[in-house]
Amino acid sequence: MSPAQASGRRILLGVSGGIAAYKAAALASALVQRGDTVDVVMTDDAQRFVGPLTFSALTRRPVLTSLWDAPESIPHIALVREADVFVVAPATANVIAKIALGIADDLLTNAALAARIPLVVAPAMNSAMYEHPATSANLERLRAAGAIVVEPGIGFLAEREQGIGRLADQDDIVAAIDAALGRRDGLRGARVLVTAGPTREPIDPVRFLSNASTGTMGIEVAREALARGAQVDLVLGPTHVPAPFGARVHRVTTADEMRAATMAVAAGADITIAAAAVADWRPALVHAQKVKKSDGDASLALERTRDILAELGARKNGTFLVGFAAETERVEEYAREKLRAKQLDAIAVNDVSRDDAGFGTGENDLTVLWGETQRSPLGRASKRELARRLWDALLAIRAARAVPEP
Repeated sequence: MSPAQASGRRILLGVSGGIAAYKAAALASALVQRGDTVDVVMTDDAQRFVGPLTFSALTRRPVLTSLWDAPESIPHIALVREADVFVVAPATANVIAKIALGIADDLLTNAALAARIPLVVAPAMNSAMYEHPATSANLERLRAAGAIVVEPGIGFLAEREQGIGRLADQDDIVAAIDAALGRRDGLRGARVLVTAGPTREPIDPVRFLSNASTGTMGIEVAREALARGAQVDLVLGPTHVPAPFGARVHRVTTADEMRAATMAVAAGADITIAAAAVADWRPALVHAQKVKKSDGDASLALERTRDILAELGARKNGTFLVGFAAETERVEEYAREKLRAKQLDAIAVNDVSRDDAGFGTGENDLTVLWGETQRSPLGRASKRELARRLWDALLAIRAARAVPEP
């Protein structure tokens, strides 16, 4: 990210003493790379896992570890007055307890007590400690005070055990930071509905019809909407890609399930973005048992699924409705036909016949079409970056439509 693109946000990152402290270095690096200024405060125990030099090299900022670092500036007061958000990651059970109870016996907890800025807490600890009633009560106290708690994940822990307590994924922590900051306010207060991912249409208990969509593009669109202040409902088909922190997720499998979940929340949406790759066809007969292999050819009768996007277009009632088109030929021609037929306000189209963009790749190449002839190429980029460009384009289109003609 160039200096011109820098967010200008200042983030105070508190690192406490757990094995996940090494992941905080990656978090600091990611924040710096997107243009944030990051100041790091470390507890004594954190320094047993990662040295301050690592963070100072990544942030190009001095790392503070004691109340007596630059005492003339009163560091715990200066840091929180200059910062826009205070993030504690990883947050140990001990540090969570001290912040919740107002105990201030080192630089990090003094800063937390003095802070009048949003607080994001990402716990990381052994399952037994995380599930202890005292930790639960302390986290609830922090939530009641307005903190955003990024729930830990389930997986392999330092104690060679499986369980809850792993530091949340970096993307979830960043999303929580953005939610706390209201980093861009273009969607503040708006209700956004996003559909994402494929559907699976069963043939029998072990076989199904589907497509190559992973849902990544729609998930990034939802993540960016959250960062801009929206309330987001995400109707998500089967995928291994994690949903963004802060979205209200409705998990579905079949096209019928996606339609039901979508229609249940569509009426309250200000903006709907239908990025899901919904099956157009499904088996006419679903076998109750696995179909056994036999000699000779077999045929599969298909029937149409209901057209969710057309139904949304027919009843949008003021909702700004955006579709996606994944095409392999005559890309913009077919996309414009879909734009008109489904009564969309805009459509994002990409050529999925390419090997370097589209389904199952890290990048995409989108063009937004609207009106009779208008088009806005977003270029080729990561799906996360394209989500930012897409929202910029859509909000500009929506704003222009809201201006009455002279």
